[in-house]
Amino acid sequence: MLAIRLARYGKKKAPTYRIVVIESTRPRDGRFVEIVGTYNPRKDPAEIHLESERIQYWLNHGAQPSETVRSFLRNRKPA
Repeated sequence: MLAIRLARYGKKKAPTYRIVVIESTRPRDGRFVEIVGTYNPRKDPAEIHLESERIQYWLNHGAQPSETVRSFLRNRKPA
């Protein structure tokens, strides 16, 4: 099953995240299918970029968002 979840990137103690479509059994930073957004929690307010067309495509094809990504989708309209 595919999942839409965060993958951590960036330096030590300076995280940035990619929002990726990935096989749910793969490790957090493992090989992914597609990058559909980014999340930078170090900015004030946190910076979130979502590719709404691609996210909607993957949701229609059965991908399940993680709780964090679901909250991004609920709180912000994908842009």
